[in-house]
Order: sequence, then structure tokens, then C-alpha cells
Amino acid sequence: MKYRKFGKLDWEVSALGFGAMRLPVEGKDYGKIRRTEAKNLIRHAIDSGVNYLDTAWIYHRENSEGFLGETLAGGYREKVKIATKMPTWMVEKPDDLDRFFDAQMERLQIDHIDFYLLHALQQDWWDKMKRFHYLDWAERKMADGVIGHLGFSFHDKFPLFKTIINDYGNWSLAMVQHNYIDACREAGTQGIEYAVDKGLAIVVMEPLRGGQLAKEPPSDVKVILETAIPGRSAAEWGFRWLWDQGNISVVLSGMSSTQQLEQNLVTVDSSRIGSFTSTEHKAIEDTRKVYEALAPIGCPARREYQFPSCSTISIWQKCTTI
Repeated sequence: MKYRKFGKLDWEVSALGFGAMRLPVEGKDYGKIRRTEAKNLIRHAIDSGVNYLDTAWIYHRENSEGFLGETLAGGYREKVKIATKMPTWMVEKPDDLDRFFDAQMERLQIDHIDFYLLHALQQDWWDKMKRFHYLDWAERKMADGVIGHLGFSFHDKFPLFKTIINDYGNWSLAMVQHNYIDACREAGTQGIEYAVDKGLAIVVMEPLRGGQLAKEPPSDVKVILETAIPGRSAAEWGFRWLWDQGNISVVLSGMSSTQQLEQNLVTVDSSRIGSFTSTEHKAIEDTRKVYEALAPIGCPARREYQFPSCSTISIWQKCTTI
């Protein structure tokens, strides 16, 4: 396993993190986790060096946190850092902060959480958290030793991302959607650079855009990628592009099978910061152009490939507009 600096903290995180939101389930019932299989999967990841686990109130229809608590019993809790999140959209009054937090600690079977995040921040929910004095509440929890560090996950645009960081000087991490299609969307590359400059660790979610970038790509994309590096899977392209970037601390993968875990372990162990070649960068840029060409077409069959435009900017360069 490769490890990386985690922002300003004196701790190194595994470059691959485990997102507990796509665990194996019974049929199509997202709330019914296949418990033995999922427990073995998570423990195998930890035994292989993964030391960052991410969950949230709503994952697996509110069953993820409780399941993770059971899985980490028997000595596994001490091997990892756990992150979970306050469901900001569900908070209706200040007293809800304690209500959700206490329930999460009970579900996870812990007396402190390593990283506590505000979930899916956008303008309305950030404004609400400020009205409810969330940061004062969280500071008291840190002083009491039940929260280790604060962070937030984000789904809005760069100006708000910058505002959130500037509104509070003690964030430890920002969790952002980032992949080679979304490099100029939401916080974007410029948001990552801004956060890192302020000492925050970057946790990447949706590295394969909810699995879209792991599927069989359009024929034009397949030709581009196969010509550049024969035999490399679409998923591996996505992960390698991210692990090439030194300002990213950990990339979360919502793994649902041992096969996915093993593939990711091989990829992360063979990845290095700054190792992406000009040929690989060109292939990714050409791939993005193909997806952008599909986006304006209103054909229902092509909606799966409707990605936001990044103009003519090379996607491994800083995005200046969003």
C-alpha cells in the first residue's frame, strides 16, 4: 500500500480509501447488506493496508454505519481512521446536531469519531449550519474529545467552496467529487489547489463518476485508450490519473467485491505521483473531448455520456473558470 500526507496532520493515509456505500447487497435491495461477504471485504482491505474508511448516515438506507461498527469489532477499529457525516439537509433545529451525532456514535459502537464531516454542502445547507452555530457545537465536541477533526463534503461551485474554507480556519479535510471528466466541475482542480494551499487534506469521492468511467466506453474512447496503453482497463485509467496527482491525499472507492478490491490494490501499488506520461495525458484529454462531443446531442441513448464542458483547457492544468 502507498501512503500519503494527510493535509497538516501528522498522519499518513492510505492512497486507497474504502467508501462504505456500495457494499454487496441482496439482489436490488440497497438496504440489505450481504453481511458476511461485506465484512470479509472490509477486513481484507484493512489487512491489505487501507486505513481510511468513509461512511454516512444515509448510506445503505441508514445501515452502513451500524454495519461498519460491527465489522470493526475485534481489533479492527484500532487499525483505521473513520469518517462519517452530519446529514445537513435533515437537520431542522440546533438540537438535531446532538441527536444525529449521538445516534451515529451508537451505530458505529465508538466513543469518538476521527473525522466528522458536514455532508454534501451547498449554499442553503451551509447557511443553515451557520444559523445553527454548527462550528461552535463542533468545537465543543472536539474539546470534549469525541470529535478528532472537522471536514466537509461538497456539491456546489468553486466560489462557495472557497467561502466555506475561509469561514473557518480549523478544517482538516475537504471531500470533493473529482475525476478526469469533472476536473472543472464543482470545486474542481482550482478548489483542490486552494484547499491544499490552506493545509486541508483532499479526499476524492466518485473517482469513476459513480461507475460510469468503469463501464465499457464508447468505441472512439476505447480506441484512444487502447492505443495509448494496451490492456489497461477503463477503471485503472481513472484511478491512475488521480493517483498521479500529489495534492490528493486519498481516493475513495466504493468497492462491492473482492475482485474490485484486488484490482485497486494492484493499481495503487504500481502508481506513483507524477508518473503519468505525456502520452497518457494526451489520451485522457482526447477521451474527454469525445465525451464533450456527445454531451450536446439530445439523443436519450447518449445521456449517459453527458458530461460538463471544460472548454479547451487541458484537464490536468488548473481550471480557471467553472
